[in-house]
Amino acid sequence: MNATNALRETPDIETASDDYAGRFAGPSGRYFLDAQEAAVRAALGNLELATVLDVGGGHGQLVPIFLDRDCELTVLGSDESTHRRIRAAFPGARIRHATGDVVHLPYPDRSFDLVISVRLISHIEAWQTLLAEFCRVARRSVIIDYPSWLSLNALTPLLFKLKRTLEGNTRTYASFHGAHLATVFRRNGFDVVAVRKQFFLPMFAHRALNGARWLQACERGFRAAGLTSLLGSPVILRADRALAITAGKD
Repeated sequence: MNATNALRETPDIETASDDYAGRFAGPSGRYFLDAQEAAVRAALGNLELATVLDVGGGHGQLVPIFLDRDCELTVLGSDESTHRRIRAAFPGARIRHATGDVVHLPYPDRSFDLVISVRLISHIEAWQTLLAEFCRVARRSVIIDYPSWLSLNALTPLLFKLKRTLEGNTRTYASFHGAHLATVFRRNGFDVVAVRKQFFLPMFAHRALNGARWLQACERGFRAAGLTSLLGSPVILRADRALAITAGKD
């Protein structure tokens, strides 16, 4: 890491690494990525997009969604190394790679139709500044994901040692209340219009059992019973600029 990065918050360097990608290998990892993709696509709805900024997206998990939509996609990372995996996985794709401060975005106001970021906010100390920057740069919408306090995820501090034993390379992270995030978005001129909660059980339970089919069946039962919508995590949240709320509001 260079001296400039040492002064920044750069958790996306880890999420763009091969080690981090290993967390999504195997049946459980595929299950997580499929659930995340379905939640993001549902949150997007019929939103028409030409330009998209993915902040801290060097893990490449969102790229297929926006290639399918034929969007002009820009991926902003903290370091040049964060672009390696996407360049290797999507050679020749219509993707712009930019390097800069992921908290203080190097773009003018309303530069992109959509600003999206997953697996970032829970590792950023200046998260309110981060959201304010997302809102400043987004012309229409912002999508983030976050771990919810109103879920079994709230037990993570008590179970962290077990989680580390099972996962090996896990990190500490911050969880959020949806109402608090909505307040911060509103303060920046955006209204929350869509929320998609992904799992009722903690993700490490699925990892521990290697994405067992019976556990996935339990998740479908929890969703059908309304437990996931009540106490699910992580959460995909979409907020739209308040003066031009777009179609697709839940």
